[in-house]
Amino acid sequence: MDFLRYAATALCAYLLGSIPSGYIMARARGVDIRKVGSGNIGATNVFRILGRPAGITVLLCDALKGFIAARFISFATTPDSVEYHAIVAGMSAILGHNYTCWLRFKGGKGIATSAGVLLALVPLGLAAALSVWIVTFYLSKYVSVASITAATFLPFGVWLTGGSKRMLVLTSVVGALALYKHKTNIQRLMNGTENKFGRKRNE
Repeated sequence: MDFLRYAATALCAYLLGSIPSGYIMARARGVDIRKVGSGNIGATNVFRILGRPAGITVLLCDALKGFIAARFISFATTPDSVEYHAIVAGMSAILGHNYTCWLRFKGGKGIATSAGVLLALVPLGLAAALSVWIVTFYLSKYVSVASITAATFLPFGVWLTGGSKRMLVLTSVVGALALYKHKTNIQRLMNGTENKFGRKRNE
């Protein structure tokens, strides 16, 4: 029975996370976001192609998916299992965004959705990682560099702010997944072809 409850939590959170906000926003304007810019359905590419209002809307929608999943989607029946269900829901929402079933399991990089999950579960750790993101972005002007640096720092931020061992494990997994999803960005950075924020990618 416990397995069925966890499965229900995971499925509902995955389906919520799988809603492709960026793709829907772009399609509403007659654009297939997968075929322009970086080809990513996330907020950064939407911002670059469709402008600030659309990018901010997608950013908030993607973050909200993670927050709602981690905070409200749970089939836990005992106090001891609430945190475990929240962790399962949060990870499922991130995986839903990264590998959405509606787009042949090709989604975004999960940074905004991860931020929503972290806001629900470890707000102080998120604040620490966000501070690192802001400073790195200000110095480099690369969203990818800021995201990679913040993802690497995230578990340390949770540790420094007194997060539980379970949250340390969760944020280590979230950070590692974010790094994996940025592998193409890392390659472009090494090749010197990664675009700085605000500069449209050559078609």
